[in-house]
Amino acid sequence: MLEIFNNWFNRHFSDPQVVFLVVFLVLSFGIVISFNDTLTPLFSAIVIAYLLEGIVAILNRFIKHRLVSVIIVFVGFLAALMITFFVITPLLWDQITDLIKDTPKYIEQGRQLLLRLPQNYSFISEQSITAVISQIQSEVTSMGKSVLTFSLNSIQGSITVMIYLILAPLLVFFFLKDKQPILDWFLNFFPENTQLSTQVWREMDQQIGNYVRGKFWEITIISAICFTTFSFLGLKYSLLISLLVGLSVVVPYVGATLVTIPVALIAFFQWGWTTDFAWLMFAYGIIQALDGNVIVPLLFSEVVNLHPVAIIVAILFFGGLWGFWGIFFAIPLGTLVNSVLRAWPSVPGEEELIVVES
Repeated sequence: MLEIFNNWFNRHFSDPQVVFLVVFLVLSFGIVISFNDTLTPLFSAIVIAYLLEGIVAILNRFIKHRLVSVIIVFVGFLAALMITFFVITPLLWDQITDLIKDTPKYIEQGRQLLLRLPQNYSFISEQSITAVISQIQSEVTSMGKSVLTFSLNSIQGSITVMIYLILAPLLVFFFLKDKQPILDWFLNFFPENTQLSTQVWREMDQQIGNYVRGKFWEITIISAICFTTFSFLGLKYSLLISLLVGLSVVVPYVGATLVTIPVALIAFFQWGWTTDFAWLMFAYGIIQALDGNVIVPLLFSEVVNLHPVAIIVAILFFGGLWGFWGIFFAIPLGTLVNSVLRAWPSVPGEEELIVVES
């Protein structure tokens, strides 16, 4: 048994580059898992810097001076941040407040609807409906306690947000301004012979940059289209619902299914089984079809090269480790695993590992 393990280890880990890459990845994942909350401003700044780097590169073609391009893009980023914080956030908070106030009314409407089901469908018993209503009331009570706890901790949370709003933009500016010196400093810790790591890094740098920028534009486009459509049709909480639909694209396959529930419930409680409800759901279906068949292929045609099963497994695994950030980066991290497997030195006489790709 020990001889079999030694042969396997020598076949796969005899190359020092492989050992270095494995140690580096394990240490990186360990640091991220251990200091996830502490490093949130750093992760946010890296994501935003990736978003803005593409705009800086385009602008730099015309200006020919990176610092000037960085300053222009950074000022635009600050302006967008201020608009979001002082204009969009208050409107969003008002809609959240209105939804909380209207929730008891919606619960009562739902209760009356459920109580009528045994009269129309004999196979549904009153006991089962009563149990469902009790469960819903219990969940609502639990949610109310969570909202109260959140309100009591809002002062501390506000202070943390204010700190992040100061630190993250500063990190973004220096990541953009000193991109090459930071990368050079980081690479100084690498051994000289790192062809394997360099190959994986180049592929991941392109993949993550394209994915983050593409996902940002997908969220922005879908949210804007939904807000325009929902506002035109007169749906309540249009900004809140549009943002939820936009953020749902972060989770492929699952997000679109889950976000359909609040969209349908809000429309039903507002209009009932009417033509307005039908038009709203019809328009929402068109938006989802537009996202899946037009926007995603345009933005991610050369980015995502993973089988759907691999994507779902990556979402479950990395989302369980890092929550939102794990879900957001599930596809790039899955691509990282795929890149490492494809770049792994092949051994003569041994079958190459086949990575299923779509």
